[in-house]
Amino acid sequence: MTPDAPENGATKLGELTYTRVHRASPELLFDCMTTPEHLAHFWGPRGTTTPVTSIVVDLRPGGAFETTMVSDTDGTAYTMRAVYVEVRRPDLLVWSEPGSGMTTTITFTDLGDGTTEVVTHQTNVPEAYRSPQARAGFATSLDRCDAYVASLVGGASADADEPPRA
Repeated sequence: MTPDAPENGATKLGELTYTRVHRASPELLFDCMTTPEHLAHFWGPRGTTTPVTSIVVDLRPGGAFETTMVSDTDGTAYTMRAVYVEVRRPDLLVWSEPGSGMTTTITFTDLGDGTTEVVTHQTNVPEAYRSPQARAGFATSLDRCDAYVASLVGGASADADEPPRA
C-alpha cells in the first residue's frame, strides 16, 4: 500500500486514501469486497472478528451494507451501517454511512500484468478515524485482506516485498 501523502494515508483534511496492488483479477477482488463469506475473513482490524452472519450485502444502489466487528479481547461489538451509492462490477464500489456522512469509494484497476490496483478513498472521515492509531488499525484490515486474497490465488500479494504502511 502506498500513501498519497506523507501523513500515512491522509490526503486532504477529512479524507483518507489507501492504495494496494494484488496479484488477482478485479473480479475476484470485487467479489471479496461484496460477498459475506469472503468479507468475514478480513473485515476489521487485527484483533476483531466479523461473523458472516453479521454481514449484510444488498449489492445495488440504495442497498444496505452492514457489518458488525467483534473485539476478540472483550467481545465489544462495532456496527457499521452504510448504503451503496454506486455499484459497477468489477471496477467500482461506493457506499455512504448515513450516521457519519463518510463516503467510501473503492476502485479496482486492472494493471494488465495479472495485478489489480485497489484504491480506497474516504471523504468526510470523522476525526476519530483520522488518528494515527485508527489509520494503523485500518492498515491491519488491509493487511488481512492482502493475506486472504493471496491465499485464494496461491501466492503472495503484489506488495509483499514492501513493508506495510498505513
